[in-house]
Amino acid sequence: MSAATASGSGSLGSAFISLCARNHRSTSFASVSASPEAAKNRSRVKSFVFARAEGVRAPLSGVSRSKNREDLGIMLRHGHRHGYQPRSSMEPNDSELDESDSGDRVGLLQPRPGGGGGRPDQVDWRVTGFAFLFPAIGGLLFGWDIGTTSGALTSIMDPNTSGVDWYALDSFQQGMVVSTSLAGALLASAAAAVKVGDEFGSKKELQLAALFYGAGAIVQGLAPSLGVLIMGRFTYGLGIGLAMHAAPMYIAETAPPSVRGLLISLKEGFIVGGIMLGYLGSYVIFGQDEGWRSLLSTPAVPAALLMLGMSRLPDSPRWLLQRGRPASEAREALEQVRGKKANRDIVDAEMARMVSSDHHVGGINELFRRENLRPLYIGISVVLFQQITGQPSVLYYAEQVFINAGYDPADGAGVAVILGFFKLLMTGVAVAFVDSAGRRPLLLGGVGIMTLSVLTLAVCSETMASGDVAGTSFTARASVAAIFAYVGAYQVSFGPIAWLLVGEIFPQRVRSAAVGTATLTNFFSNFLVSLYLPTLNENLGTAGTYYLFSVMSVVALSSIYLTVPETKGKTLEEIEESLR
Repeated sequence: MSAATASGSGSLGSAFISLCARNHRSTSFASVSASPEAAKNRSRVKSFVFARAEGVRAPLSGVSRSKNREDLGIMLRHGHRHGYQPRSSMEPNDSELDESDSGDRVGLLQPRPGGGGGRPDQVDWRVTGFAFLFPAIGGLLFGWDIGTTSGALTSIMDPNTSGVDWYALDSFQQGMVVSTSLAGALLASAAAAVKVGDEFGSKKELQLAALFYGAGAIVQGLAPSLGVLIMGRFTYGLGIGLAMHAAPMYIAETAPPSVRGLLISLKEGFIVGGIMLGYLGSYVIFGQDEGWRSLLSTPAVPAALLMLGMSRLPDSPRWLLQRGRPASEAREALEQVRGKKANRDIVDAEMARMVSSDHHVGGINELFRRENLRPLYIGISVVLFQQITGQPSVLYYAEQVFINAGYDPADGAGVAVILGFFKLLMTGVAVAFVDSAGRRPLLLGGVGIMTLSVLTLAVCSETMASGDVAGTSFTARASVAAIFAYVGAYQVSFGPIAWLLVGEIFPQRVRSAAVGTATLTNFFSNFLVSLYLPTLNENLGTAGTYYLFSVMSVVALSSIYLTVPETKGKTLEEIEESLR
């Protein structure tokens, strides 16, 4: 986890440059009201006040359509509360406009003392980090489940450590222990897509996830029978499904646009960090009597932290507006998650965009309306390709590849630890560059390397299967290199960026339903690939399976190139406008 965090800190300089450049292109509120063109066309200015942020206009006619228009006008007119006061540089004609125009339009033109209240690039990292940390804990607990499942199952099935009389699990029972958390995640994802996400909002959904995480952990740790253990696994899975739906939405809707990519990508680092902690926990309890109980009950503590932390955070300001709450309440929530150091003019512009956007709550049925089809395809395709381009297969066969290269077969867990640390390191690379290099370059470059890597694995597997003894050593080393290349490329592309795009690409009115559908697609495709991977290997052979995944990688690369836009530095409303 430290590697990811350190890399994230390293990207602050590039985030600073990027945001300054965007601010330089932006037109300030003062320039709108003080320009000669505005003075000459006063009647037009009275009809349309343009709140400009990052060079894009938002006509006030959109604000006036909102049922929160009056609240916004009152909020912006009372300058003493938010630091507004008339400009000393305001032209006489501007004063005349202020006296004659409606209060809410005047409020949008009034600046703050001292040039906007904060540097253009300013991010209040204490506040922003707090709003990120607790949703990210939901990802950490998901990773913990991945990392501990194998170790817990080994402890349960060992007659010397299980401490129960039902330790002799058959293959079906083992599958139930492993897969019931995934079943719970699938059900929760479906519920979030249909109803829960829109009704509860991402804050309350994360609190509900914390409740399921904690209850599931306690039930697993105290399980007196296999049936109760499976029930606890299913309950914990409900927490996974809700957290993986709500966390990217909450982070995307509350993070400053300049660091949104960094933070959502860092959430992937928390998942990988949770996996690594799970591996470490499995190592610690190895050989302990009933060690699986402490391993499976440990998440109850971070689940309580997740519940407590989310209780201190506000609801998403965009969700508040969508539910018909006053604009003043949404403004208060936005300021709470941005902090005192944030540039007030940028916050004003973002608030104006939020208020002028469509607040209608759409459901599953609206996902298939024409204007939603492109973002729906982008979101669904990236999480689907994340699973069907070979990632489960590469990890499934990794241990055998390392053994062929001379690795000690008695220490198979070491392979997982090595790859786990490497995954964490490469996630840090993604965190460092996602807001400077952008989403598209990392996706295209990463998936391109994945395609070459899985093709290399196919050729190496075919060579080793042919019995070419002379080239076996070189082929085995090439396979190990290809696995590291694949895992590294995955962690700077599909790993974090698929979920980043899912959090930011969908229109606000259908975001909850769309993110739920994408999460459901991800979990279900993971289930299908895991289920049929042995069958594919039996029918096609290892090399044939790799060749199939290389073809899917080419399809994924083509799809990304043709459909995925660049979203770095844009507000969610700007992304929505660009996809219409």
